[in-house]
Amino acid sequence: MTEHFDVTGGARLAGEVQVVGAKNSVLKLMAAALLAEGTTTITNCPTILDVPLMADVLRSVGCEVVLEGDVATITTPAELSHRADSAAMGKLRASVCVLGPLVGRLKRAVVALPGGDAIGSRPLDMHQNGLRKLGASSEIAHGCVVAEATGLHGAQIWLDFPSVGATENILMAAVLAKGTTVIDNAAREPEIIDICLMLQRMGAQIEGAGTSTLTVQGVDELRPTTHQVIGDRIVGATWAFAAATTRGDITVRGVNPHHLDLVLEKLRVAGADVTTYDDAFRIVQHDRPKAVDFVTLPYPGFATDLQPFAVTLSAISDGTSMITENVYEARFRFIDEMVRLGADARTDGHHAVVRGVERLSSAPVWASDIRAGAGLVLAGLCAEGTTEVWDVFHIDRGYPHFVENLNRLGAHIERVEHAPDRA
Repeated sequence: MTEHFDVTGGARLAGEVQVVGAKNSVLKLMAAALLAEGTTTITNCPTILDVPLMADVLRSVGCEVVLEGDVATITTPAELSHRADSAAMGKLRASVCVLGPLVGRLKRAVVALPGGDAIGSRPLDMHQNGLRKLGASSEIAHGCVVAEATGLHGAQIWLDFPSVGATENILMAAVLAKGTTVIDNAAREPEIIDICLMLQRMGAQIEGAGTSTLTVQGVDELRPTTHQVIGDRIVGATWAFAAATTRGDITVRGVNPHHLDLVLEKLRVAGADVTTYDDAFRIVQHDRPKAVDFVTLPYPGFATDLQPFAVTLSAISDGTSMITENVYEARFRFIDEMVRLGADARTDGHHAVVRGVERLSSAPVWASDIRAGAGLVLAGLCAEGTTEVWDVFHIDRGYPHFVENLNRLGAHIERVEHAPDRA
C-alpha cells in the first residue's frame, strides 16, 4: 500500500501535545547495547518506523530484541556476528552507528553503507579516520565499511566538523580501547549527552559530555543497564512552529526547553508569546508572524533539521526572511515543493530568500525526507483548500502518531491508502 495525507487548510492549532523519546538518540542507544553482554532495557522509545528497523539490524548480528510499547529490551549474546549487512541497513542512516560498538567489542566489523534521508552528502570519512587513529584499518569495499584491528588504543582525535555520527561511533569504539582517547571538536548535541549518560551507567569513563572535548578512559568491559531516552527536541520544535504558523496556542510537554533556547528566541522575535517550564513550554501566536532570518549550524546553533519549518514560517510571515543552510546542501529541495504551494521563495547556493504571503494555496507535494514532510504538512495547514502530501513514510520514520496528534490539536488531516497498481 502507498499512502498520502489530505491536509485541509485554515485550522488554528490549540491544546497540549506530549513528546516522547528522541529519534536521534534512541537508535544510537540501541546500538550501544552491543557493547555489553546481557540484557539492556531502553524506555521512552518513540513508536516510529526506524526503531523496528534498528531492531532488525541488531537481530542480524545475533541480538534478541523485544519491542513492547515504549520499551525496547535488547539481549546481547557473548558471541556476536561482526557482519551488519542486512537489508534493514539500507533503510536508515543511524544503522552506521553499529560500526563503533562492533569494532570496540569484536575488533572487526563489516557494516553495509547506510540509507536514510536524501538531504545531501554525508560521507563516512571522519568515522573511518577516527577508527584508524584508534588502531583499526578501515576501507569501503563491496558496499560495506570494513574495519579490523588486533587491538584498539587511546588517541588524540580532531574532527574537521562536529559530526554527531562520527562523534558517536568514535566514542563507542573508544570506551573499550586501551588508554585515554580525547575527541576534540566533538558534537555537543543533547543526544550526545544522552548516549554518554547511558555509557557511563554501563561502566564507561567519559568526561566532557556537552562540551567540544570528550575524554574517554578505556575500560576492559561494560555491563548492561536500563536507560530512559531523552525527549525529542526536534519533534518539540515542530509543534512550536506548528503553533506559530497557524497562529495557535500549543503546550509541548516532555522536552527540556533549554535544548531549544535559540528556537524559542526566534519565535519570540516572530511575535510569539513563549512560556517555559521544567520539561515543557507554551507557544501562543496571536497575529501574523513577523519575518525572521535563520542560519543553520551545529548545536547549540539552529538545527538543520528545523530548516524546513523555518521556511514554512517565513512563507506566511510579514516581511522577507533569509535562510542560510550550512550543514546539508540538498535541504533546499524542499523549497521547490513550497513553491508549488504558492510560496515566494528563491535559492542561491547556501541561501534562500523567502518573501511572506498572507496565504498559501493547496497543491500535491512530495516529501523528500522526514522534516521536509512534516514541514509540508504545516504549510498545508496554512493553505487554501486541501493539500495532498505524498511519500509520507518519511514522516512516519520520525513522528509517532503524527496525524492523531494534529487532529487532536484541531487540524483536519487524513491518511489515505492506495492499493498498488497492477499490470
